[in-house]
Amino acid sequence: MSLPNPTILIDQLYEEIIKVIDINTCLIGIPNGGNLILNELKKKIKMDINYGLIDCSFYRDDLEASGLKVRENTTSINFNVDGKKIILIDDVFYTGRTIRAAMNELFDFGRPKEIKLFVLINREMNELPIKPNFSSFKINMPCHNYIDLIDEGGKLIFRSREI
Repeated sequence: MSLPNPTILIDQLYEEIIKVIDINTCLIGIPNGGNLILNELKKKIKMDINYGLIDCSFYRDDLEASGLKVRENTTSINFNVDGKKIILIDDVFYTGRTIRAAMNELFDFGRPKEIKLFVLINREMNELPIKPNFSSFKINMPCHNYIDLIDEGGKLIFRSREI
């Protein structure tokens, strides 16, 4: 299966984000793919907005079932989220559980005015009533396949593997 070029998808994501951001917008990436995307978006966005990372590992409801490992906390939100428009950024949307966990943690930092979700790839297999506001690419693939965005020698690529 051929996966798209992440650079092209990030450009499409940027084109959509630039339409909706303002001075009260904060972009928050979900590691690991979200921080790679944020790094690229920071080069393009010329507005003075806040950027952060939210590692929602401790908020997951499926750690044992999914085999995911709790990482060292990489959450970095050094600004007030009260009343802000938050755009969560992730590489791949799959079941919605990561986003649910991210929103749970985000509310520990305050009460945003709104939360939107922008992703590069939407696998369209959500298990919760959560879906992206924007996705650059949609794909349907078997649930035992996993896709993630990685930096391979300074070049962003998608890696697909069976789990």
